[in-house]
Amino acid sequence: MNLMSLTAVQLGREIKEKEVSVTEAVEAALKQIDANEAELNCYVTVDRDGALKRAAEVQKLIDEGALKNPLAGVPVAVKDNMCTKGLLTTCSSKILGNFVPTYTSEAVLNLEKAGAVIIGKTNMDEFAMGSTTETSAFGVTRNPWNKEHVPGGSSGGSAAAVAAEECSYALGSDTGGSIRQPSSFCGVTGMKPTYGTISRYGLIAYGSSLDQIGPVAKDVTDCAAVLSTAASYDPKDSTSIKRDDYDFMSALVDDVKGLKIGIPRDYFGDGLDSEVKEAVLAAAKKLEEQGAVVEEFDLSLVEYAIPAYYVIASAEASSNLARFDGVKYGYRAKEFEGLHHMYKKTRSEGFGAEVKRRIMLGSFVLSSGYYDAYYLKALRTKALIKQAFDKAFEKYDIILGPAAPTTAPRLGESLSDPIKMYLGDIYTISVNLAGLPGISVPCGTDSKGLPIGLQLIGNCFAEKTLIRAAYSFEQTRSYARCEAAKKMD
Repeated sequence: MNLMSLTAVQLGREIKEKEVSVTEAVEAALKQIDANEAELNCYVTVDRDGALKRAAEVQKLIDEGALKNPLAGVPVAVKDNMCTKGLLTTCSSKILGNFVPTYTSEAVLNLEKAGAVIIGKTNMDEFAMGSTTETSAFGVTRNPWNKEHVPGGSSGGSAAAVAAEECSYALGSDTGGSIRQPSSFCGVTGMKPTYGTISRYGLIAYGSSLDQIGPVAKDVTDCAAVLSTAASYDPKDSTSIKRDDYDFMSALVDDVKGLKIGIPRDYFGDGLDSEVKEAVLAAAKKLEEQGAVVEEFDLSLVEYAIPAYYVIASAEASSNLARFDGVKYGYRAKEFEGLHHMYKKTRSEGFGAEVKRRIMLGSFVLSSGYYDAYYLKALRTKALIKQAFDKAFEKYDIILGPAAPTTAPRLGESLSDPIKMYLGDIYTISVNLAGLPGISVPCGTDSKGLPIGLQLIGNCFAEKTLIRAAYSFEQTRSYARCEAAKKMD
């Protein structure tokens, strides 16, 4: 039996029942990494020694009965923008190429308290700026379904690692679709919870009002288990929300009878690939056959989401990334004359082209004379988008649509046209602007054999409704594995 072909919850059960040891599970993940990593490049750092040492510690705690979590002993990969004490955390950028944090992010700490074993840190678009994982300073990650295609981004390393079974599940971060879009491209399940549900403490910020950590896993059950474990109220994060209930696994019920599902007509117009459209509407039909009430409606304001998002995200990025200047930590230029020259040279050499583009755009929209024209207008648009969703949720429990307009593009196609890359986020961005939860679930493949993702969007704090609908749909089809995942079978 290939342990990495099991879901995270299944592997956790095997460990709990002493059918498998934690060390065996970790070794199985490391073998899969050895088999695939040279081609796929999912990881920036693989912590082989640390994972094996941790495996022995966790096994002891499980044997003593101190760990009861369903994910205890299961190997996890963490996106490389979440701080991990003593373990390199780079944001896939040259400017943080030598940064080793002195503390661990709250989401990762919650998993570790439950007995998770960190295998390593996954590759990503530099500072989460990108939709293809091609802007990384450590090379591109390739899609395990077809190595000539991108895995999506910015959490492409996490999604590709799960798809290639180089870990049992992973953590990603989602600023404008960065969990859901790569999950769609890699044929796995990815979830962005309501803003504030998982602490952002220790997550290196891109757009503070939009960033949210979430799970990337093989199925909905795993996502629910990870969300139940990672989510918590954190007084160290001023945007953290105290919720009454963190038991998301109780929503794993195969029943959508009477559930009202709205399909925005705006999401099925020009620019949507015909095969993606067909697969997503077929998924809606399945839910309807299971008893859900499915209707089309007009969401409005969809065309304003992308400009509003890139103005707000870039403005916040220009502020957040000001701290990377070569003074306290990270990369510093070797030769310079005076402090200001050191700043300029360090940032010029340390940041990649896409990051520089967004810092410049953000600085521009915040500058005197343009603040009102761009930034304030974008904030007003954000408020209108939230109102449009509020109105939709007065009538519908869930909104259904595609996670991305196409399947994974070929490597190099998107970077040559940044605007085209930005437009690829059209169906995911609004969810972040409105602070809503969303989930991407595999719903088929196109004629090239590349995965297609179905996106379900819920109202604030309605993760359980989302999980129930996604779980019910998932029961209608079997999980598909790519060839890279089958290497160790």
